Amino acid sequence: MVGLEIIERLDPIDLDELDAVAALLTRRDRKYVVPIEVAAQAVERLGEGSRVLEIDGRSRFQYESVYFDTPDGVSYLATAHRRPRRFKVRTRSYLDSGRCLLEIKTRDPRGRTAKQRHPYPIERRDGLDRTGRAFVAECDLIGGQSASLAPALTSRYTRSTLLVDADDTRVTLDQDLEAWTPDGRTVCLPDVAIVETKTPGQPSEADRVLWSLGYRPARLSKFCTCLAALRPELPSNRWTRVLRQPWRLVDSRAARATETAAQSWPLAG
Repeated sequence: MVGLEIIERLDPIDLDELDAVAALLTRRDRKYVVPIEVAAQAVERLGEGSRVLEIDGRSRFQYESVYFDTPDGVSYLATAHRRPRRFKVRTRSYLDSGRCLLEIKTRDPRGRTAKQRHPYPIERRDGLDRTGRAFVAECDLIGGQSASLAPALTSRYTRSTLLVDADDTRVTLDQDLEAWTPDGRTVCLPDVAIVETKTPGQPSEADRVLWSLGYRPARLSKFCTCLAALRPELPSNRWTRVLRQPWRLVDSRAARATETAAQSWPLAG
């Protein structure tokens, strides 16, 4: 990550140890949208008490997520209208390793996020096969709606993950965010880092460092905010502050549109 070279000076931690200490599949997420140089300052202030996830000598990883929604946008609109119980379905691909997971994220009335995961073939990440739909249908919030889920948005970015030993907090730093709809509309967010702290509940040392640098948590969903940046007519008041960031619309990526473009999600096309 250009501008975040300081991460490379941290001691490494492997994935097994990170998951043993801070798997946090049920957690409180706080997200911050900051300039790259501010993210670097935050890492520096966290100091030697932080370690960086390293796999096969790498500490920066390419992620790709394909988000699914119903034809009437149940998932997007539930988040836009702040409904207390809502869901998000996506495939999460780790492009450097060829690993893929099908994930369901739900939010309870107390604001906690829960995540369920299921291994998934990376070559089928752009759609839901029979096994995938069966897994999704087991979620009480989704049920029969699983049959109508279709790709709505794909996002890609580079991520580094830290463990802050002071309080066993997992912190992710995402850069080079780019997203596109099935019909090829594309947006990116240059020169900005999305920093996310993942804790059981209370604010962490990483949160306090970011506060001291003048930044507070922002409402942000890569799925919803990127889609709102592409489609300003969608209800998006929840993300007004983040949408003031320097989003950049880029040329249509027709080459990325797959056969699902013919069945493009109505709200995205």
